[in-house]
Amino acid sequence: MVQKERQGGVLLLTLNRPERLNALTGEVLEELWAALQEANQDQEVRAVLLTGAGRAFSAGQDLTEFGEEKPDYEAHLRRYNRVVEALSRLEKPLVVAVNGPAAGAGMSLALWGDYRMAADGASFSTAFVRIGLVPDSGMSFLLPRLVGLAKAQELLLLSPRLSAEEALALGLVHRVVPAEKLLEEALAVAQELAQGPTRAYVLTRRLLLESHRLSLSEALALEAVLQGEAGRTLDHEEGVRAFREKRPPRFQGR
Repeated sequence: MVQKERQGGVLLLTLNRPERLNALTGEVLEELWAALQEANQDQEVRAVLLTGAGRAFSAGQDLTEFGEEKPDYEAHLRRYNRVVEALSRLEKPLVVAVNGPAAGAGMSLALWGDYRMAADGASFSTAFVRIGLVPDSGMSFLLPRLVGLAKAQELLLLSPRLSAEEALALGLVHRVVPAEKLLEEALAVAQELAQGPTRAYVLTRRLLLESHRLSLSEALALEAVLQGEAGRTLDHEEGVRAFREKRPPRFQGR
């Protein structure tokens, strides 16, 4: 369901239900959550790369999981919310490689990447209204922050199918590459991040996620607190030492 592979300091996580376009089930979500916890606990993992197997990133919730029963969505979303909380609080930088369609909750998961890359044939669709549902998995939180309120309304209400190039123009992804080079290019970014000051990356993510709800005074105060935390890391000491010695820093993620 979720394939795990170590590539040096990078933990590669692959949604692995290609026959179902990597549609999400409770079991997949449990495995993804567990893999993210493993990444947090393993000091040798310095970055995480998330992608999909086959021709899709993820088609979103697998509706066949519910059979003929009417789903209790509020209860079911607790599984999604646990994964979203894990992604937002991941102690390592997260790269997402969108290899094909990302729809509904699949698109939501993709947007949580700190660095998002898409294959030239990838596509994005919010999809929720097409089955009479509202956005979930954090999409209502992230989408307006990425594209603005008016555009988020359009994408959620009309649910157009966006090409990779359209997603790039809107800021949903940072880069579009040929499909055959996607994993190679995404892995290169993840490996670069894996050589960097891990804690500074994570604290930077926290500042950005908090910024929209804070006043200027509150943002300045949080910057000071988190700068204090970053300033106590060994990576900061190494960065200053390397600057003085006029050499590239050798960060260890500590």
